[in-house]
Amino acid sequence: MLNMLWAGMMAAGIFWAAFHGNMGAVTNGLLDSAKEAVTLGVTMLGIMSFWCGILKIGERAGLIEALTEKMRPVIRFLFPNLPDGHPAGKYIATNMIANMLGLGWAATPAGLKAMEELGKLEDERREEKAPDKRKNTAGQSSLARQSGTASNEMCTFLIVNISSLQLIPINMIAYRSQYGSVSPAAIAGPALLATIASTVAGIAFCKVMDRKNVDF
Repeated sequence: MLNMLWAGMMAAGIFWAAFHGNMGAVTNGLLDSAKEAVTLGVTMLGIMSFWCGILKIGERAGLIEALTEKMRPVIRFLFPNLPDGHPAGKYIATNMIANMLGLGWAATPAGLKAMEELGKLEDERREEKAPDKRKNTAGQSSLARQSGTASNEMCTFLIVNISSLQLIPINMIAYRSQYGSVSPAAIAGPALLATIASTVAGIAFCKVMDRKNVDF
């Protein structure tokens, strides 16, 4: 669908330019944009490689494990039905840490693994309990979901991941630096406030849905 939308917008722009005799401007714009995309890609590659490397060093040094342990109360608060010591907890914590540092690209692999583990957990619950009613790992009863339906933990993780609390918006700072901003890091304060508001709103929504015992 997205490919069709982008192709449609490009075709509409080209036809409009041809109709008004501005094909020269379109051609120049395509060439300039292609050059700018390559330059930006190389710049972001260096920055993201550096921070992803730092994240990997922290992981091998045990820093990520230590931070994951420190975040256990947060994980327990956000995912009260997630069993203690479940593999999804580590991936969720890693994803959240990467997002807080503004490393969205580095957070993606951990996010995918977290979703995979949460899916396995839901499959185990489905197999252990009756198809019409079950008790989850916290001992609270709820309706069993059909195969292919996201669990509350999966929905909560997705919402928290999208709201993406960011202490250091590395990506935006890099973009602003690339485009000649006088003070690229000036975005840090507003970005922190905005992501705090979005994260609080997302968590509040999840907790309200949990309190209502609604599968969302």
